[in-house]
Amino acid sequence: MEESLQVPVNRWMVVVNPNAGVKKGAKEWPKILRIIQREGIDHHYQLTKHKDHAIHLTRKAIEEGYRSIAVVGGDGTMNEVLNGIFLQQACQVSEITMAMIPVGTGNDWCRMFNVPFDFEGAVRLLKEKRTFIQDIGKVSYHKKEEILERYFMNVAGMGYDALVAKKTNLFKEKGHGGPLTYLWFIFASLFQYKFLDAVIEVDGKSVFKGEIFSMNVGICKYNGGGMMQLPYAVPNDGIMDVTLIKKAPKWMVIRHTSKLYDGTLVKLPMVKTFQGKTIRIRSTSKVYLETDGESLGHTPLTFKILPKALKVVTGELLNW
Repeated sequence: MEESLQVPVNRWMVVVNPNAGVKKGAKEWPKILRIIQREGIDHHYQLTKHKDHAIHLTRKAIEEGYRSIAVVGGDGTMNEVLNGIFLQQACQVSEITMAMIPVGTGNDWCRMFNVPFDFEGAVRLLKEKRTFIQDIGKVSYHKKEEILERYFMNVAGMGYDALVAKKTNLFKEKGHGGPLTYLWFIFASLFQYKFLDAVIEVDGKSVFKGEIFSMNVGICKYNGGGMMQLPYAVPNDGIMDVTLIKKAPKWMVIRHTSKLYDGTLVKLPMVKTFQGKTIRIRSTSKVYLETDGESLGHTPLTFKILPKALKVVTGELLNW
């Protein structure tokens, strides 16, 4: 760890995903870099080259002595950096500060913390370094024959939400898409989707058994490019919020789409909400999972909360 002494305490490692926002990262990074340089922010940067590369770059940066990590990307890049922070063993996670300069298509975590979508404003936050310590979620899931784990800092989705996220990600990998891509696939995938049986436990108590349409478990309120599916979420209250949409006529999803955006979805009769520290989901057929927009594996799933686990740079915070 002698190399770590060479990194000034206030120097930022900037992890840049050029593919974020359907190549928006590559297009906008020179502009963002000029703003960082103009603001006199001490930094070094690395560009990701493939999926999960940001995990490796983050771990390596922390091992070298960096304690401030900025993400130029979207929610998926943010998730990779988060996992790099928690997988490294060079220091306590409490020593790390994480910031975001959004260039993704959804940028839902930034909505929660009032991180500006304009680059000038987002870079200014690096200089101001106003911080908040938020909860982090951890989920164990199955993929083929393996049991894997993933950390997340925004929202995890299952069932229809995971299907839409997977289709959106595949579309973006082909160089297509934009802010409304997720919404488009909500409608485009609706009638091919089959309801799934699930058993849901919250803090050891069975709260639901039956067919589900979609489900979200989260630390924050927003996913899918501004949809407020977890309107009661508070990111430092030490509990996860759950929104479950039970089996219902599919035309009702179309009819009530606007309620996804203003948080009133949870008032519908086919929607149930829960809160807890541990969430377990079992199913006869595989229920698939995404976290922070990243498609992963399937049931059985176990979610756990890590209270006040990560220091993040924020904009002006509202009263939640």
